[in-house]
Amino acid sequence: MRPVLPRDGVTLEEIDLSGLEFWARPPEDIEGAFLTLRRERPVAHFAERDLRDRSPHMPPPGPGYWAVTRYADVAEASRHPDVFRSGQGAVSVIDMPEAMVEYFSGMISTDNPRHTRLRRIVGKAFSPRMVASVEAQVRDRSRVIVDTIAERRAGDFVTDVAAPLPLGVICDMMGIPEDAREAVYRCSNVILSEGDQEYVPDGVDPIEAFLGAGAELTELMHTLGDDRLAHPRDDLTTALVTTNVDGEALTHAELASFFVLLVVAGNETTRNAIAHTLWLLTEHQDQRARWQADVEGVTPTAVDEVVRWASPVTWMRRTVATAVELGGQQLDAGDKVLLFYRSANRDDAVFEDPFRFDVRRTPNPHVGFGAAGPHFCLGAHLARREIAVMWRELLTRLPDIRATAPPQRLLSTFVNGIKHLPCEWTPQPAAVSKS
Repeated sequence: MRPVLPRDGVTLEEIDLSGLEFWARPPEDIEGAFLTLRRERPVAHFAERDLRDRSPHMPPPGPGYWAVTRYADVAEASRHPDVFRSGQGAVSVIDMPEAMVEYFSGMISTDNPRHTRLRRIVGKAFSPRMVASVEAQVRDRSRVIVDTIAERRAGDFVTDVAAPLPLGVICDMMGIPEDAREAVYRCSNVILSEGDQEYVPDGVDPIEAFLGAGAELTELMHTLGDDRLAHPRDDLTTALVTTNVDGEALTHAELASFFVLLVVAGNETTRNAIAHTLWLLTEHQDQRARWQADVEGVTPTAVDEVVRWASPVTWMRRTVATAVELGGQQLDAGDKVLLFYRSANRDDAVFEDPFRFDVRRTPNPHVGFGAAGPHFCLGAHLARREIAVMWRELLTRLPDIRATAPPQRLLSTFVNGIKHLPCEWTPQPAAVSKS
């Protein structure tokens, strides 16, 4: 297998970051496009996609956005949330109605002081100490997942391995019952699908599908929240409905949006990082050998290299609050800015030989969880722990597990997702008894 190298010679005229057709191109074309942008136009303007052919609920295209592709500029914008604001929407290029912004992205699409308040309320649940306390749960789930497939010879790595772990862990943390978890998985796929036809079939209005999925998760939150108020438990849902910080508690709407955010973000991004790892190790047998030779010693750096390489969240949006210069480009108040983490993570001004997958890479100041600033991913500690535990289990229990075909990728501008990844391994006996 060969590594993914950027296709040299991609011209600016070939690049349309708004078009789904661009994101359907081979990975080397996408990497080549970002390489060209970093070199020639690191803050480049793109027109917005006209989405009215998919849904009559979509507004006409807006004025476009600036794509920020160099590491230094992504970091600079992230350090100044007073100038590069999130409140008009962080996960959508189009200006969604305020209710939809809150509904689907919650805390991500807020600015201070409200952002600090919301993060303070939920932050303790994702601190390194709290994440360490759930490691046994992560480890047990990983063992059961591997036990379930160990005696077989082949499967779909995404649905059999990568998806069940983060879905199970976040549902356990929130106290979501087993019989509701398939719905959580289905709804999160729809919300982050960007209309991919596997999750939103042709002819189905994607806005109606997104709203329906959000409403289903919100109803689940209402049911669980009412139960926890009457019967508190040691879970995150109880903490959300009962927490009071400096006299502040979450409103009904904030509870719903937090729930949607946690179950979607806590499931999808880690699942994609785990799935990308198998494809990377299949392509880079030398790096698999280095990792397997010292699983405990290499895992911490390998996990961060996977997140750098995969960059599960491609970009986040900001809106300029006041005139400013970024990367040599003058920006005006109201301008939309997309911070392309996927491009920043290949910037050779920061990463030596950035297209080399190196499980021992250090230092590795990647922005796979966002750049340093108030919006750095709240779940980064948990994500790292889940990726590490699952791959320790796989590398020791199913040491020859490998992809047998290229990944089937999510057609999305926002999520670098893998929907399916065929794989095979030498059958092994289950390590624990199934009850």
